[in-house]
Amino acid sequence: MIVGFVVWNVFGGGMSSSGELSVHYIDVGQGDSIYITSGGKGMLIDCGESGDADRVISYLDNMGVSEIDYVVGTHPHSDHMGGMSKIVEHFEIGEMIIPHIDDSDTPTTKYFEKFLKACAAKKLSLTEAELGRKINLGDAELKIIAPNSEDYSNVNNYSVSFIMHHGKNSFIFTGDAEKLAEKEMLENNALEDIDVYKVGHHGSDTSSSEDFLNVIKPDYAVISCGEGNSYGHPCDVTIENLSKFTDRIYRTDLCGTVVFESDGKDLTVKTERE
Repeated sequence: MIVGFVVWNVFGGGMSSSGELSVHYIDVGQGDSIYITSGGKGMLIDCGESGDADRVISYLDNMGVSEIDYVVGTHPHSDHMGGMSKIVEHFEIGEMIIPHIDDSDTPTTKYFEKFLKACAAKKLSLTEAELGRKINLGDAELKIIAPNSEDYSNVNNYSVSFIMHHGKNSFIFTGDAEKLAEKEMLENNALEDIDVYKVGHHGSDTSSSEDFLNVIKPDYAVISCGEGNSYGHPCDVTIENLSKFTDRIYRTDLCGTVVFESDGKDLTVKTERE
């Protein structure tokens, strides 16, 4: 399905989409941040650690973004939401979506307190992710497929997860959802063949189970991880399992920021580095 591959040479800047939809997997080191834009609408999923959020802000500023229709904090870990207070302070936000978190799992960390204070200061209310909810983003439609339970022993499994369709092209975003959450998605028949898979939990072996991959059968995979990270992400077994379906695996530690563009029929991939 790929119709073009272009190396992006402007380090640290944003890219405007020449197609109808673009998905920007922003390099934030050992964290996650994804910006989706279609039809003049935008969604930011996570923003990395506090220091990484500055790069996200700069990237979006360079794209001319000042308002974001939807911001999603997939789950309250600092490598996904550590800089979210900066995002709230810097941009006008239409809706802030987070998972329902059991009281015992609600963070008491400084970054999360700063996030809540920033939301209060902007009078930005928090919306809990509703399973099955559909969100229109220009010509794209996203559907929330997780979390499927209200109480997990592992915070990663609270991750707000989406499937997105844009014409014939499909994407899946699962945050750090681990094998238990993947199993729930399977049991709820929420999954389907997917073109582009944002690999769960930075390529850890706690995610991307064989059963999960056997259903989504990705044509492309994007792994967000930090160069030389201490976790050993992505794990060899994850790469091996992904390779059964595709050899088009993009890693932010190697490629930098990765951008997919869709016209509803074909996909084009651009990377910051070869």
